[in-house]
Amino acid sequence: MKFKPLGDRILVQRIEAEEEMRGGIVIPDTAKEKPQEGMVVAVGDGRVLDSGDRVEMAVKAGDRVLFGKYGGSETTIDDVEYLILREDDVLGILQ
Repeated sequence: MKFKPLGDRILVQRIEAEEEMRGGIVIPDTAKEKPQEGMVVAVGDGRVLDSGDRVEMAVKAGDRVLFGKYGGSETTIDDVEYLILREDDVLGILQ
């Protein structure tokens, strides 16, 4: 895959939560919430300020991040689902 996000955008692949069954009830995929945790696959060069200076990205490829439930744009590249987010949509980096 060759994809380079522009500006302060990042490409994230969702990390599926471990499936947990309680009482033998199986929840169908359509009823499950999408995970809010993912692995950063690619990052842009950073945001450009009004002065022309570029702000370096706080996240890098390989970081595990938490992001907002409704943030970003979903896309499919090479049959894999990704999420394109702005750096501001990232809530934090998991360590």
